[in-house]
Formats: sequence, structure tokens, C-alpha cells
Amino acid sequence: MPKVSSITRVLEIIEAVSYAPKPISPLELSQVLDIPKPTIHRLIQNLVDEGFVAVDITGGIVPGKRVRNLSVELWQQRHFFNERQVILQRLVDDIKESCGIAIPYQMNMTYTNRVQTTLPLQIYLPVGAKSPMWCTGTGKLYLSQLSKASRRKMLNSLALSKFTKNTIVDVDLLNAELDRIAKTGVGIDNEEFISEMVTVAVPILDKKSRYLASLYVHGPTIRVSLEELLAHVPRLQQAAQDIQGLVYDLQS
Repeated sequence: MPKVSSITRVLEIIEAVSYAPKPISPLELSQVLDIPKPTIHRLIQNLVDEGFVAVDITGGIVPGKRVRNLSVELWQQRHFFNERQVILQRLVDDIKESCGIAIPYQMNMTYTNRVQTTLPLQIYLPVGAKSPMWCTGTGKLYLSQLSKASRRKMLNSLALSKFTKNTIVDVDLLNAELDRIAKTGVGIDNEEFISEMVTVAVPILDKKSRYLASLYVHGPTIRVSLEELLAHVPRLQQAAQDIQGLVYDLQS
């Protein structure tokens, strides 16, 4: 059996940690990757020191800051960015309202792609802008995808400030809302982030059906209602599948 290089083992650890649906223990990594326990502990410590992985409060291994930053940079590679823009443009042409993509990053949702409607009244949320998780359709969709433990930890870390009269800041009510979104797979912002703006979002998944990003459409209530946006969910889901095809190419 050929000897596996240390570089290969390090990359396999980073890959396994990144793909794991929950924090993975050193013992599990040792068993999954067939790496001796002393070696796995040494390599993990090196990766922790360099910021590629981190240890959570339970002792499990999770992706570190450098891996998270790398994932964002890969997502934003110009070739894939432009292909997503083409899909979004077709979506906006059909729906006639602004559409875009947001990803969770550093306790916020960050807008990575956006195509603006040509209609005169517009909401300005450019690429690179950040929005809160607990009161946006994109953010609530992300939170709804988390495990109960991860969601509880995240909600305890968020400020839960009130942006409008509709912002849900009660944790129990918010959890009930997130449970509903988890069942429907559709994130909703009913004037909770910006007054007189409504949003609907659907998930973009990876090839293992795990959440990657939120695809959204939003508009001003003077022109479009939440119910009217919800009628476009099938079209949003089709666009999300088209974007998922680009993700599969990236992951292959």
C-alpha cells in the first residue's frame, strides 16, 4: 500500500471537517480517514494553530476562519459569479422584481449576487452588503436549516434588535417561525427588516442536499404583496436548481 503524504492527510482532514454535518471528534476523524490517533491529534493541532480548523465547546472539530474565507472566495470566483448573474437576470426578467443570493458569513447574511429590477421604485442592497439573520427571509431560511443545538447557540449569540414593528425578537416566537420555515423550505420577511419591503427566499443546496445559500426576491409593498411573491416560489426553486448545477460543477 503506497505511503500517504502528510499534505494529503491534512487536505483530507480539512475536507472531512468541511463536509461533516456537525462537529466531528478527533476519534471519528481517525476512524473515517484511517489515520493513527497520535498522528490525527498532531495534524489537528497544526491546523488549529494555522486557523484552518477550530475546536468548539464540545471538543468537536469545525472549519476555521481560513477555510470559511476560502469558501467565500471560491463562491465569488468571477466565472461562477457571472454564470449566476445570467440565471438571476432571467429570473428578474420573469418576476420583474429584484433578485439575488445571500450567504451566511460572520453572524450576518452577505449579498454575493444581485440583479436589480428596471422598475422605478427600487431597494438598494448591493453586493457585499450585510443584513441581520433573524429578521430577513434569507437569514431565517439559513437559521431554519441548523440543528436545534446549533440554532439555539446562534440565537443566543445574535442581538435580536428590533428593526420594524414586525421584527420578531422573542426567542420562542422566532423558533416557532423557524420551525415553520424548516417545514416549507421558504424563508419569509414580512416587513421585518425594512418597513414596506417583503422578501421570499428558497435554499440553494449542494450535491448532498445541504444548505449553501439563500436565493431571494424582494420588493416594495406599494407594488407587490408577500402573497404575490410567494406565487413565484416554483420559479425561484427552478432558478435555485440551475444555480445548484453550477455548484456541482465547482464540486466535481
